[in-house]
Amino acid sequence: MLDLHKSFAGSSAAGAGTAALSGASLSVRQGEFLALLGPSGSGKTTLLRVLAGLEFVDSGQVRIGGRSMDAVPARQRKVGMVFQHYALFRHMTVARNIAFGLEVRPSGERPSKAEIRRRVADLLDMMGLTGLGDRHPEQLSGGQRQRVALARALAIEPELLLLDEPFGALDAKVRKSLRVWLRDLHDRMGLTSIFVTHDQAEAIEMADRVAVLRAGRIEQVAAPDRLYAEPINAFVHEFLGESARLDCQVAGGMARFDRLRLPPLPTLCLPGPAIALIRPQEIGLIPGGADAQVHRVQPAGPFWRVSLRADGETLEALLPAGGTLPVSGESFGLDLSRARIYPAE
Repeated sequence: MLDLHKSFAGSSAAGAGTAALSGASLSVRQGEFLALLGPSGSGKTTLLRVLAGLEFVDSGQVRIGGRSMDAVPARQRKVGMVFQHYALFRHMTVARNIAFGLEVRPSGERPSKAEIRRRVADLLDMMGLTGLGDRHPEQLSGGQRQRVALARALAIEPELLLLDEPFGALDAKVRKSLRVWLRDLHDRMGLTSIFVTHDQAEAIEMADRVAVLRAGRIEQVAAPDRLYAEPINAFVHEFLGESARLDCQVAGGMARFDRLRLPPLPTLCLPGPAIALIRPQEIGLIPGGADAQVHRVQPAGPFWRVSLRADGETLEALLPAGGTLPVSGESFGLDLSRARIYPAE
């Protein structure tokens, strides 16, 4: 995918369109599990629909398996797509739903009835749905329906599997079990998969790489651990997990805090207004200092959340449980040396 642009017609009197993709470029490796992550309206689903042939770009290039997709209709792309709300045919049995993509092929490309039955039986077994082929979708649980939708997408033996928030309609416990199952299935079948989600934990847990989108552009693509540890800009840093934001000014290779009376931090950021971002678990508390005062201490799973007040700023630090806990009113020095400095946006 190279420099994709896509706008939808606007409803204003001027007829201005809404840009859904604004120069998105992305390369997906064969056999990779790639997650598309971003806020609502960032272009994730539009990008998926463009790949599937359900939408066409205004400009840019889409290639699948080295082949240009210009003017190639959806049915000829060898792409399987799974939607959030299953999109199963209620009047058809599970087996017929799975077989649908094969049965509607032109006669010269359609497998024999025996081959279709064999493929459906294999997929039912693979999905853990053996014995449910004669049921209808309303007789299944949400998790089972999503497996049927996935089986239908896989029946056509796609070169690319697209999943648009496939677990969004499921409860948390079912989502978690299906994450593990889907990633295992991807590996066993040697699939190439693109997975849209707004759930950061889901993307980080499942994907080989994560692409973060904003306003129709891809901000950063990286392995989950690198993305979290080395965010390319302030948006990615703040989107992936908690961050404390502090205004600062950069001059002479040093970032000086606007409100906190703390030592400046070295930075490669260009001179001018900037922001320092630091994760709660990266904030260090120095006994005997007087930079900040503890306001409140609360349990947070394996951590303690410590609310601090310093020169009019409020910061929250996460400290591992088990150590000596600070108490309300106690003063500490602040170590913000692990903060990352970015130009102000």
